[in-house]
Amino acid sequence: MTELLPNHFAGRWQTGTGRGTALVDPVLGTELVRVDSTGLDLAAGFAFARERGGAALRALTYRERAALLDATGKVLQANRDAYYDIATANSGTVKSDSAVDIDGAIYTVGSYARLGATLGERCSLLDGEAARLGREPLFQSQHVLVPTRGVALFINAFNFPAWGLWEKAAPALLSGVPVIVKPATATAWLAQRMVRDVVDAGVLPAGALSIVCGSSAGLLDALQPFDVVSFTGSADTAALIRAHPAVTKRSVRVNIEADSVNSALLLPSADAAVLDLLAREVAREMTVKSGQKCTAIRRVFVPQSQSAQAADAIGARLAKTTVGNPRNESVRMGALVNRAQLESVRAGLAHLKPQTEVLHDGSSHALIDADPAVACCVGPTLLGAQDADGADRVHDTEVFGPVATLMPYRDLAHALALVRRGEGSLVASLYGGDPAALAAAAVELADSHGRVHVVSPDVAQLHTGHGNVMPQSLHGGPGRAGGGEELGGLRALNFYHRRCAVQASSTALSQL
Repeated sequence: MTELLPNHFAGRWQTGTGRGTALVDPVLGTELVRVDSTGLDLAAGFAFARERGGAALRALTYRERAALLDATGKVLQANRDAYYDIATANSGTVKSDSAVDIDGAIYTVGSYARLGATLGERCSLLDGEAARLGREPLFQSQHVLVPTRGVALFINAFNFPAWGLWEKAAPALLSGVPVIVKPATATAWLAQRMVRDVVDAGVLPAGALSIVCGSSAGLLDALQPFDVVSFTGSADTAALIRAHPAVTKRSVRVNIEADSVNSALLLPSADAAVLDLLAREVAREMTVKSGQKCTAIRRVFVPQSQSAQAADAIGARLAKTTVGNPRNESVRMGALVNRAQLESVRAGLAHLKPQTEVLHDGSSHALIDADPAVACCVGPTLLGAQDADGADRVHDTEVFGPVATLMPYRDLAHALALVRRGEGSLVASLYGGDPAALAAAAVELADSHGRVHVVSPDVAQLHTGHGNVMPQSLHGGPGRAGGGEELGGLRALNFYHRRCAVQASSTALSQL
């Protein structure tokens, strides 16, 4: 039997008592490692994190916690090559896609280390200015932010085992809140290895960082009123979390990032050069990590007069995408994460096809160095829907793979209405050459998106990408996207702090 990965819980490494679940190479079909959390004393593990990890972190200043993150980043950087090997084997990603996850994680940790250093030698934060409560200025109210005296439970998705861990953990640890991460089982190996390296290096206090690999059963039951939970995954699972007694009765704070049918919009005034920028980004977003990104472009809107041109431009780029074994240097797109995900993408395509036509057929891509009967690979597929208003399935369904749908619109008002059919998304991107028109459209879509990514010719070589989540910008979105907020620079710390109004004399308040 392959290695059973240990969990780091209650301050020590411990394996589950069950046989475990196998993690499999999605290209070769071979078993890699096993994970299991059976038999863990959840109450004891959560208590250890709260009492030992929380107390140790809160005793440090923000600058000192930032130094811990800096040391963590150095540990991760030193072990970077091993992470790439694990990602290739467990996630089936080519090197450039693994970089989005692994290097993105390291960059995020470093960013919060630098941000934390600016907060100085203090253990709490002021929120706004003091407000006079009466005629005399002596008695005032000052809002303060203090770390919550609980634990942060992270339930993460399979597609970003590295970045998904650290984009949550970095602001939590900087805030002074201990972390327990439950990675998605299918790709838990990378998250487990990262935690193992950081824990074994001894750069964090005992109890500050824990990981549970395997079943999530009982984790929510262990939450107490001052704990927080952050979830990334399906809307169905998010609904179960929101209905859990820990949330409804114990008021555990929840952050959700769920489904998102993200859009790319070519403005009416865009010329051929701007259309090429759109085509490049759509093709890239469809194929990076085989389209398994919550921020990937799913719907593409272009003026009716440019629909055929857009289809040709996107299709031409997709045709050059080589698919197969990520170990082969000629391959540009690897596998879906497992057989279940492959079947889900196939089912999603079957659901959309009655309302669309196939503009670029993913089945035309022969697999390189991979057995079609074993490998969980699928070529990128571009669909088209001439009746954008009637194609309700396209606006309602997120096919979590290399699939997008191109749709024409009549005028800008029609286009904006179509984008909003997504009922809340993580990101929309706008493509055009008129700064005023781009700014106006961005503000129009801001209410239904966590981020609006604007691409014009002057930033063609500079922009960070529609689907790339940068720690300086907000990640999350309203409505269908879950209503959550992560990152956004120091804004991320708000989730891990409690706000309190201190009413006192101005002299006392000055000591805060």
